[in-house]
Amino acid sequence: MTGTGTGTETEAWRRVAPEGRRFLRGHKSALARLAAWSLVESAHTFLGGYGVARALDDGFLAGRTGTGLAWLAAAAAGALLGGFALRGVFAGLADLVEPLRDGLVRRAVRQALDRAVADPVRAPDAGAVSRLTQQTEMARDSFAGLVLTVRSFVFTAVGAFAGMAALAPVLLLVVLPPLLLGVAAFLATLRPMAAVQRRSLDTDEALADRLGELGEGLRDVVACGGQTAARARVEPLIAAQERLARRLARWAALRTLALGTAGRLPVIALLVAAPWLLAHGITAGALAGGLTYLVQALLPALNSAMTALGSAGTRLLVVLERFCDPAPPPTPGVADTAAGEAKPQPAGRAVPPAAAAAAELRGVTFAYGRGAAPVLDALDLVVRPGEHLAVVGPSGIGKSTLTALLAGMLPPDAGTVLVAGSAARRTPDARGPDPRRTLLPQQAYVFTGTVRENLTHLSHLSPLSADPGDPRSGDARVWRAVAALGLDGLVERLGGLDAEVRPRLLSRGESQHLALAAAYLSPAPLLVLDEATCHLDPRTEERAERALAARPGTLVVVAHRVSSAARADRVLVLDGTRAVCGTHAELPARSTLYRDLVGKWNGTADG
Repeated sequence: MTGTGTGTETEAWRRVAPEGRRFLRGHKSALARLAAWSLVESAHTFLGGYGVARALDDGFLAGRTGTGLAWLAAAAAGALLGGFALRGVFAGLADLVEPLRDGLVRRAVRQALDRAVADPVRAPDAGAVSRLTQQTEMARDSFAGLVLTVRSFVFTAVGAFAGMAALAPVLLLVVLPPLLLGVAAFLATLRPMAAVQRRSLDTDEALADRLGELGEGLRDVVACGGQTAARARVEPLIAAQERLARRLARWAALRTLALGTAGRLPVIALLVAAPWLLAHGITAGALAGGLTYLVQALLPALNSAMTALGSAGTRLLVVLERFCDPAPPPTPGVADTAAGEAKPQPAGRAVPPAAAAAAELRGVTFAYGRGAAPVLDALDLVVRPGEHLAVVGPSGIGKSTLTALLAGMLPPDAGTVLVAGSAARRTPDARGPDPRRTLLPQQAYVFTGTVRENLTHLSHLSPLSADPGDPRSGDARVWRAVAALGLDGLVERLGGLDAEVRPRLLSRGESQHLALAAAYLSPAPLLVLDEATCHLDPRTEERAERALAARPGTLVVVAHRVSSAARADRVLVLDGTRAVCGTHAELPARSTLYRDLVGKWNGTADG
């Protein structure tokens, strides 16, 4: 679940406000256009009340009908001007709203990918779908409505207050106090409504996650007769949503009362003060103009603005907070360091001790579920920097589990897994791929894009020179990788580095070949291949493994051919009861399973 969910509205504002200021600073031209058109629109408000006042005082009440009609025509012209300005207002609004939505969509995707990389086991995230669809649209609509109505109120107030000041400044003294009283009462409801809105969204995401989990295992739930237990996990969230909806309705009723105060009291105050105003020289036209400003312009705009702030404003604050990146954990103080506590390194940038192993497992035990037999039991293993290690064993023995532990995708039930001297599993706030390692699974990751993009997505290569022949350039490094892995023919057949890759048109071996080249270019010092060459022919597999072993760093390969194990510096044999590690030459005498595997491999076509 994104966002703090339990923080105060002040904390939410502190998180959202800097992001909002950066967004608005980046769209100053759109804001300037919106303000300019709104200022033109405010002329309509000014002429509406002022024209009525002048039409009465200088025209109809003075017996000059033509003058009165002329002033009413001026007010009508102001209405036409306002309609023309409104067209520019909506154009400027689009220049603000659409970039906001696009930015939120990009951020939702990035956060979902970061979350999946940091915690692959919990990668399926139904809450991310809610943020990408419902919440981005909610933010877009709320932001558009809020900007439109608040802008309208501000510039309407400018026109109305300027008109009242031009007619009779004393009108402001009568109108402003009750208006401000109603606004203050309304603002007092914003924070409680935001808190309820926040809990409502928290519950909505929790319900989406819960339903997603149940949906994936629905057949098993029905088969095991677990409907009652499944219903018990969902019904409390549904009941909580119902309670929160009722609380929102109660706060909405209080907000309506505040709106009535702000929208009715100024008119009542002006009518009550009318005899006193007339007795002190305020003309009937000025009084009628003041009422026109209130009834036709200021109060409708205020009502719309307060409604938008009460619903769209609180909703927007809560939704935007969920798109904010998690706050960084507090940095230990000097006292902590003096007491002997080590300062944590930033995620993904841990500096290991000089003699740290490339990877290490200390007493690691892992089982899939309570009561299940351990797949790995008290396993100790040290993989030295620069070593080429092959992992062998029968199907289902735990080879992929071992690679998942090294990749930080699974937490051990007991023991410790280290990569480059630090915990293999990163902290939840870590973002982006782990620079310490690259994992290639059996199902190669190839995407629609250029050949270059498929080869460099793990390395973030950028050309240092415009000349492709310059050995420093990114393309030169890519071509060296292509040559090292024997990928020249495939790249040429696809049409070169700028050709588009269509994954469905590639064989599984070709997909694996491209993925291996991407791993070759990866700067990660530890490469873990989990059956990543199983669809290659023996000759291509040998060339790829030798190239990967020759690059700087450590290589761990789940082997499925005896030749692959024979090329490794050491071989780890997993047999379900114990693990044996040694060279290919010495293991047949130490491990019956390895001797049987070698005999089986030698009995098949191995090339």
